[in-house]
Amino acid sequence: MAAPVDDMFSFCVDPGKVSSSVEVRFIDNIKGKGLFSKRSIKKGDTIFIERPLVSAQFLWNAVYKYKACEYCLRALETAEDNARRLSGNPELSLPHPELCHVRPDLHQPCPQCQVMYCSSECRQAAADQYHRVLCLGPSEEHPDHPINKLKDTWRSMHYPPETASVMLMARMVAMVKQAKDKAQWQKLFSHFCNRTANEEEEIAHKLLGEQFKGQLALLNSLFTAALYDEHLSRWFVPEGFRSLFALVGTNGQGIGTSSLSQWVHACDALELPAQQREQLDSFIDQLYKDIEKETGEFLNCEGSGLFLLQSSCNHSCMPNAEVSFPKNNFLLHLSALSDINPGEEICISYLDCCQRDRSRHSRHKILRANYLFVCSCPKCISQMDELDVTSEEEEEEEGEAEGETEDEMTDV
Repeated sequence: MAAPVDDMFSFCVDPGKVSSSVEVRFIDNIKGKGLFSKRSIKKGDTIFIERPLVSAQFLWNAVYKYKACEYCLRALETAEDNARRLSGNPELSLPHPELCHVRPDLHQPCPQCQVMYCSSECRQAAADQYHRVLCLGPSEEHPDHPINKLKDTWRSMHYPPETASVMLMARMVAMVKQAKDKAQWQKLFSHFCNRTANEEEEIAHKLLGEQFKGQLALLNSLFTAALYDEHLSRWFVPEGFRSLFALVGTNGQGIGTSSLSQWVHACDALELPAQQREQLDSFIDQLYKDIEKETGEFLNCEGSGLFLLQSSCNHSCMPNAEVSFPKNNFLLHLSALSDINPGEEICISYLDCCQRDRSRHSRHKILRANYLFVCSCPKCISQMDELDVTSEEEEEEEGEAEGETEDEMTDV
């Protein structure tokens, strides 16, 4: 039975556009729900644009001086400042500076704690939704504040690249605390899958394994000390905290923003004489080489968000849609990678491009550990006769990751 596009989506997307394009359907007890097209969608079409219910920058990303709007994650550095920092060249000048749309003159801090927003609108939205609960005022940098203790403990357990974030969970709590209709917000968050394990396949989420029992108990204790609320008491008991952790871990969608990337895309779109085009492309190529030498490939302001409609998209190793963030903020664009027929399921990939090129066995290991399911997409079915083996290169990478996760809640 199709789920109506009701008030639960009105905060996130244009309900009129969504209702004419897609619908959420229950598939079965194993896959749960899925997102299906209601009309013909052409390759390259934007299927919908969605804002998250809640989002947050990764804590390590902020420590490494990636400056993002505290609300919408828009990059706050100009493209030139960003390029100077990442390349280690404070004298660097970018051509065509007018192509950078970052407006430092519009940036506004919270008057109490000084965290920065890209605009007065974002500052007000954050205050209205969650920031009044989480604002530390003059204690923003004080290590003994309960919220800072929670942040520091999370950072000590989960090194980059981050996948889940306790601050996403903290903002969920804060949103319910500040909401007039607390039950409505709890209902919204209940739409996300929050299984800690897949009993049918005997899979447990990788961040909730026995080896992390002590770390989870400590996080639970600090989370409770910082944020406890009687309306949400079930989120603070051990099993509820594990479910909340699993909700963020399995539904969190990575968000990446970059003023430099935006500038490069704008440069690519310029119509220039051949010689000028060659000079500009050469400059950009050299800039990326300098950045890779100085900083590596860690370029973006990065965080995570919970998107109600996008979370209904199931995985395929051969996806027909993909997620992007072209507006340099938290607005998610879902676009078609191929023509999609009416009634066809819209699937994205939970794996990156490199992971999708791995063997069926390797893909399954990643999906089992992170998302608690065994993939049966057309690509996986077509490769069923492959031996369950991993290439030497993949074994090396996975061995390193497994070694890390013995003591740390790191990513695969």
